[in-house]
Amino acid sequence: MRFSERYGYKPVREIIQKESMDEVLKNGLWNAISECIFQKYSRPYLARTNLISDSNLESFFKLLFHSFFKKRIDQIPYLIEATIEEIDTLFFKKYRWYEIYDFIEACIQYFPFDEDKEDFILLLNDCLEAENSAYRIVNNQITEITSEQEIQSIEEALQNTNPYSGVQLHLNQALKLMSDRQNPDYRNSIKESISAIESICKIITQDDKATLGKAIKIIEDRYSLHAALRGSLSQLYGYASDGDGIRHAMLKESNLSYIDAKFMLVSCTNFINYLIEKTK
Repeated sequence: MRFSERYGYKPVREIIQKESMDEVLKNGLWNAISECIFQKYSRPYLARTNLISDSNLESFFKLLFHSFFKKRIDQIPYLIEATIEEIDTLFFKKYRWYEIYDFIEACIQYFPFDEDKEDFILLLNDCLEAENSAYRIVNNQITEITSEQEIQSIEEALQNTNPYSGVQLHLNQALKLMSDRQNPDYRNSIKESISAIESICKIITQDDKATLGKAIKIIEDRYSLHAALRGSLSQLYGYASDGDGIRHAMLKESNLSYIDAKFMLVSCTNFINYLIEKTK
């Protein structure tokens, strides 16, 4: 992870690739297509060149040109190398991020090797997760897993906590650990998110030694915090205290995922934004 990401100087929506796609993500998706489709090409029997006609990829390219590119199938280049080069130009030089996702869906829909389709989708999803894309492939379609509202909540919390360096540090660390492309640490990301809640509660109550439960009770009495919100905060704290051994004994194996860490980060930033506004 680069300096700008570690210390919060890079915008959240660039760390979590929402409505964007950097070169590394493009390369990863292209590699998956190349590995699972283009590299599986086998030339027609007795052919001396890599013809598309009568090859095992002829139907795939015909469907792609007819149904996706909306071109005449007699305009498909004779050789696979020329066809791949034409698609390469579209993919890397002409398509916008959402058009690349359209193309990915088309490749899934017209995938020529049914027995290997699940492996193809798995490889694509591994790439999307590794590069912090806000999207995943679910039921053969690109599906948003990080909404605009979630990103706005994180951004707003980082802005609102400018006066509170301790809270902001926990939030930046939670984001960093969750989105680290080399070694994501979902367990400690969740811990940092709940620590941000603890930190803001201690600031509001002006009691550095207060437990979260005690601080929430003080805030409830002082600012008329709704009982349902108090209960939600307590449940979040309970999850972080007991869920999957986050704060207790570190388990050898963990089922925590990006989705768990993102849920906790977004939930905590929502509460932080609410508490800052409520206690002004």
